Amino acid sequence: MAVRSVERSVPERIRRERRQAAAWTLLGLALSAVAAVPGLFVPGRVATEAAFEDARPCAGEAAVRDDGASCLRTIRGTVISAGNAKSGKATVFRVMLRPPVPAPADQPIDLDSHGDLSELVEPGERVDVTTWRDEVVAVSQGGVRERLSGLPDETPTVLTGAALIVAWSAALAFVAAFGSARRARRIATGRPVVPRVPLGRAKPVGVLITPIVAAFTAGHFWDTWTAVVMTVVLWALIAVPATILALRWDREPSSASPSGRQADTPLGASG
Repeated sequence: MAVRSVERSVPERIRRERRQAAAWTLLGLALSAVAAVPGLFVPGRVATEAAFEDARPCAGEAAVRDDGASCLRTIRGTVISAGNAKSGKATVFRVMLRPPVPAPADQPIDLDSHGDLSELVEPGERVDVTTWRDEVVAVSQGGVRERLSGLPDETPTVLTGAALIVAWSAALAFVAAFGSARRARRIATGRPVVPRVPLGRAKPVGVLITPIVAAFTAGHFWDTWTAVVMTVVLWALIAVPATILALRWDREPSSASPSGRQADTPLGASG
């Protein structure tokens, strides 16, 4: 009776592995399409970054108009409030200027809560706000200047890092699809089946953390397309070996037989 049960379970296990292979393949295709979305914006953001890096101080009429000029405009204003405030989960040093001041300096300006300006700027004092197009890019007072985060020269590498995260997740989905299909073939031929590889442990280092670190590093040392290329290079030098080593490490246990315990292990990343 037990033998018949095992024989009946083999076709079901083969069908299950094939269904899982199809599911992983569809997930990989979906993630590949999603990964292309941030990549489509990279050329435009690189062009914006180049324009920002080449911007010069406004002169003449452009220095006083408020139509989002592409030059660097300086707005001098009086601080009406300055102090620490919550921005999501982070604490920032928020500065507000006394109206009327032209946009975008009429909005709250969030500075580093541990920066030099957080110890200098107080209500009633005058500060210089540097703007580019419709963004505040820096605040200065008494020779101390602070650049704001999230400037145009950081966007291309951030988008590249996001694309790498999704693209590498898609690659792991395809690896999982291959593993499920391979298990189905081995079960059908009665050969030993390699245990599944779980998605946890060290693989998030290659999938999630490395693209972020690579984007941050490249954005601080290079500009425009060079920063984009170096983000990919730094990621490839770290993420690919880290993920492969993690997969091999998780595959260390010896293979199990078709009727062994691997049939009950949860869906993983590879075969």
